[in-house]
Order: sequence, then structure tokens, then C-alpha cells
Amino acid sequence: MDASAVAFTFLAVLILGGALGVVTTRNVAHAALFLLLSLASISGIFILLVAEFLALVQILIYGGAITIVLLFALMLTRAEEFSNVRDNPQWAVAAVAALSIFGVLGGVILNNKLDTQELAGPSLEELGTELFTNWVVPFEIASLVLLVALIGAIILARASDVEESQDAGLASSSRTDTDGQSREGRS
Repeated sequence: MDASAVAFTFLAVLILGGALGVVTTRNVAHAALFLLLSLASISGIFILLVAEFLALVQILIYGGAITIVLLFALMLTRAEEFSNVRDNPQWAVAAVAALSIFGVLGGVILNNKLDTQELAGPSLEELGTELFTNWVVPFEIASLVLLVALIGAIILARASDVEESQDAGLASSSRTDTDGQSREGRS
């Protein structure tokens, strides 16, 4: 085995381990960290394929931004909403389906001989020039859409917190008023 095959095997084990960690852990924050491990390992595969730009995009967008947005969503949701979640009773069916798909894909991969060829692609300089000259407007529009979505999620989460605290305040003041009225009626 040459060095690239050893590196590929190591990265494949990390990818699959991270993916298994995502679906088996009960802690959602730990699942986000396992997802980050898997996504970072995929960027290593891109480096082995001499696709440096895709590796960089994988780290920056998927490894960084998507994981951060996922963690923001976890922080903005209430943890007590997840306390009643139990195991799905259909886990056995899902396991059989996953193993069946794995077996079919494994058989196809092992029975087909892939042609090896020299890998070549555009350089990072060419991709950067194209991205920031011809595609700069769509790139900025996408970043603004993501920013507006994040701000909207924060506003919605804070608005529901304010409503709940006001409802709790009204409930406690109505109990006080009821107690005060009942005492005045007795005297």
C-alpha cells in the first residue's frame, strides 16, 4: 500500500466514525461535533484528489458555517422540548435498510474495476479569479440571504421568550389580584 491509500483508508475510517457518532449519540451538541469530524475528513479526501478549492470550501462552508448555524439553532431552541423524545420503535427496520444499502453499494464497488487516470483541474488562482470577478454578485446575495435568515431566527426566538415571560408575569399578577380581592371581600 502506498501513502495515499493509507491516508485514504484513515480518512474513510474517520468519516464513517463521525457519521456513526452523529446517528448514535443522544447529545445533539456531540452530534454536531461528530458531524464536524466527518466533514473535515471529507476535506482530506478532496486534498488527496488534488481538489484544494473543494477542500477549502468544505472546511469553510460545511465544516465552519453549517456546524455553527446548527449549534446556533440548538442554543436558540429550548432543551426541555427534547426531554420527551424517545427511541423510534422502527430502528430495526432502519438498520436492516441501511445494511442492505451498504451491502448493495459494497458489492457494486468491489465488482467494478475503476480506471485510474492522472488527476488534473483548474488552479486555485483560476478559480479565485472566476469566483470574484464573474460570480461575485451571486456569492454576496447568498451570504446576505444566510445573514437575514440567522437574524430572523434570533428575532423569532427572542420574541417567543418575551411573550412567555409576559404571560408568566400576567399569570402571577392575576393570582395576586384575585387574592387581594378575596381578602377585601371578606373584611
